[in-house]
Amino acid sequence: MFGSTTAYSSFSVDDLDAARRFYGETLGLQAEARGEGDMRMLFLTLSGGARVFVYPKGDQHSPASFTILNFEVEDIEAAVDALSAKGVEFQRYPGFEFDAKGICRDTRGGPAIAWLTDPAKNVIAVMQT
Repeated sequence: MFGSTTAYSSFSVDDLDAARRFYGETLGLQAEARGEGDMRMLFLTLSGGARVFVYPKGDQHSPASFTILNFEVEDIEAAVDALSAKGVEFQRYPGFEFDAKGICRDTRGGPAIAWLTDPAKNVIAVMQT
């Protein structure tokens, strides 16, 4: 039924301008603001052309309790270093071991991964391919 229709994921933020700066400038994604007033929104374009819809919820925003975006990188060390140089801080979660840079290297066979949050505290992952 929907196999040939356009679809995209979405998530909320508390400050659309901060989200546009973070996703556009810090992460380097195409971040296109649309609309005016209460109807402002943001579209992120990911590699390959997939889009993500970001909408403001102001004081009613609650950060997602799960990872909203996963970015695959060939060199996680370089990605973490580049983001750290832009002021990004990496999250450390209980039950995982992290190196000094905030990279978790799962000894059970999972990919190397580092978690960060956007200005609205939504969780993003950077994973080694």
